[in-house]
Order: sequence, then C-alpha cells, then structure tokens
Amino acid sequence: MKIELKEIPIRDVAKNYVDNEEDGVIGYDGTLNIRPKYQREFIYDDKKRNAVIDSVLNGFPLNVMYWVVNGKSAFEILDGQQRTVSICRYVAGDYSVVIDGMPKTFHNLTKVDKDKILDYKVLVYFCEGTDKEIISWFKIINIAGEKLTDQELRNAVYTGPWLSHAKSIFSKTNCAAYNLSKDYVKGVPIRQELLQTAIDWIAGGDIEGYMSAHQNDPNANELWTYFQNVINWVQLTFPNYRKEMKGIDWASLYNEFHKTTYDTTTLEEEITKLMMDDDVNNKRGIYSYVLTRNEKHLSIRAFSEAQKRAAYEKQKGICKKCGNPFKLKEMEADHITPWSKGGKTMPENCQMLCKGCNRRKSDT
Repeated sequence: MKIELKEIPIRDVAKNYVDNEEDGVIGYDGTLNIRPKYQREFIYDDKKRNAVIDSVLNGFPLNVMYWVVNGKSAFEILDGQQRTVSICRYVAGDYSVVIDGMPKTFHNLTKVDKDKILDYKVLVYFCEGTDKEIISWFKIINIAGEKLTDQELRNAVYTGPWLSHAKSIFSKTNCAAYNLSKDYVKGVPIRQELLQTAIDWIAGGDIEGYMSAHQNDPNANELWTYFQNVINWVQLTFPNYRKEMKGIDWASLYNEFHKTTYDTTTLEEEITKLMMDDDVNNKRGIYSYVLTRNEKHLSIRAFSEAQKRAAYEKQKGICKKCGNPFKLKEMEADHITPWSKGGKTMPENCQMLCKGCNRRKSDT
C-alpha cells in the first residue's frame, strides 16, 4: 500500500469542474472523479457547506482528503467528496455565503478574496494499492465528515463497466430496482444500500469477492436478472402484501424453495391465522416459518416468571418427566401441548421439566 501526502491548490481541484448531477461529478481538469455515476447526491446542508468556505477564507485547515490513484493521471475521491463539491460549487458560482455581512457569490468577491480561495491548498492523501489494502485501510481512517457507507467504499475501489451498469439499475433515484422492490427491500438507492442488498443476495454474503470477480464484465445483467427473479417469486408466492414483508432475507428463501410449487391460497390462510396468534412475537418471521417449519423464526411467547413459579409450586418441585426433585433455577417451562399442535402459552398449559429432560424433549 502506497500513501503519499500532497498539497493541491483549490484552483487546480476546481479546474474544469463539471456536475452532471446523477451522471457524476468531475474536477481537477477532468482527471478527478469526484462523484461517480449514481454514487451519492450532495448531502451537506447549507450550514455545513458554508462552513467549508468560511474555513478556506480564514485559512483554517480542512480535514485531510483521500484520493485513490487509478492510473498515471486518473483519480477518484475516497473521502472528501462533500467538502470538494462545496468548494467547487462555490467557485462555479452556484451559491452565495455571507461575507462581511453580505451574501456574496465567488464572482462578487474582491481579487484578494478570490485568490485566498484559489490559492488555498487542501491536503490530500494519494492512495495506491490492491483492492483489499485500500478497503482495509480506509475502514480505519473513515472516522470524520460524512462517512461513506460500506458499499460506497466498495464502489470507489471496484470501478469498471460492470459497476457503472449496476449503479444505473440500483443506485439512481427512482431506479428500476427501487420501483420493483421498494415494498420488499429496505435501503436508499443513492446511498448504495439497495445495490449492496442485491450483491449480498447473489453472492451469499461475499460482496467484495463478487464485485472483484465481475469488475470488468461488460454489464450487470446477471445481477439484475437474479434480483428480478427473487422479487417476482415473492410476489407470486405471497400475493397478499403486508408491511412485515419489507426487509426479509428473501434471497435465502428463494434459493431454497423457488423450485417447490405451493398452494398460495393455503399459505395465505395459514399466514392470516399466524398474524392473529398472540403467541407469535415475530410477525415478520411468519414468511420464513411457513416455508421452513422452523419455529425459531416466530419467537413464540415464553411463559412468564410468575407462571413458571406457579407451575413449580403446583408440582412441588418434581420434574414431570423423570420424577426427580429440582430447584426452580434447575428447571425450565414447557408447553404440555406443543404450540405447533395448538397449545397456548397460558398457565394451564405450563409444566416444569428439569433442564435435561426439557432439552431431550426438544431434540425429539
């Protein structure tokens, strides 16, 4: 990993600055990728934006910035995007700040104040190394300013045609992927959360490995096709939408069950019943349960301490299975009639078993 500190005057950073909105932002005479396509919109509020210009005019130090070296004369901002855009937009005349009690754009400034800004030198670390080195190092220094999300950091490292195409689908405001999945997947497209979810789904958690392997692919059709398949399967399998469906790990369910044919009417009847069951604490887990039959997804309501004590006293401390006496702390509450067979979490359905008997019972 090679890291080199540079001092770069603002007049150089802002040279030929172009803001193409969601199509990206460039500067440094066309060699600096300030914001790649669809990475992140400008999020500084006016107060933070103006504070950057005040600091520059007063000669106060700005936090150091980090650029990734992508060749002999190509760079991409890893950290410092918001400060850089604030400076470049002001120099371009996009907004005014109050100076000496009056709002002034850059073009209204005296030559002295213009030169103060243009001659101000920002501190920039040029970072050059492998993908893993850059990501590992940046996770350590990403502690100030408007923090990058994990996926924004990956995007700064795995640039290429595959990523450009993927971001056009998953990272643009009201993009195709958002419009398709907004009711089922959490995340803001412009903060790369939707893209991260899509890659996580298809890669089984190895996001960086997948991005590295596909970095130079001509397009992201495989990712987009898989994502559409998952969402379409969800809509067909569970046609009656509920708010609990948003944020479920649908890819895991799709991977395991999409080849199975289900009676959607029967599934809906069971889901409706479970939604009304007071013993089911995790309503979102119902969708996983009706496919896997694993009760852990439901977080079935446990017996209260008062119910356990009452059952223990009624049994006089004797385990209902092995018939041996135990202290209360050595026993666990158990449903006499299992929840799966209609048993409810109520006092008359509670029995106390020693830990050994209860765990052997759970394993059968």
